[in-house]
Amino acid sequence: MSTPAFALEDRRALRRARQALRCLPFRLAFYRQLDASALSSHQLASDPRWPQFSNDRPDASRVEDHLIWLIQLGVLRREVDGQGLTERVRLTPLGRDVVSLWQGEIPSAGPITRLSHWLRRHRPRL
Repeated sequence: MSTPAFALEDRRALRRARQALRCLPFRLAFYRQLDASALSSHQLASDPRWPQFSNDRPDASRVEDHLIWLIQLGVLRREVDGQGLTERVRLTPLGRDVVSLWQGEIPSAGPITRLSHWLRRHRPRL
């Protein structure tokens, strides 16, 4: 019996998202905050509680790059208001599934996983 194509693609998306979360500097509290309420890159960079959300000191530009990558992977989505898309993001159902995999902190990825993630993100056609 063959596996339906959408189920296989769902597993691949989950694997890519799980890898990205392990390679990015955000902590589990960051994703849980996004599940509770929307947040922008500027809000994160100026929040004095940033050590709870990130392993690195957040720079708004760099955070925005990470958020765009997570949007492309399907982990986050832009929040919509009456005027259209906003700069704030929220967790998607896929993002909730990935975050639910960890009870404690998100484990850090090893060097091979980080290299694989970097290639997927910055050189996707190789």
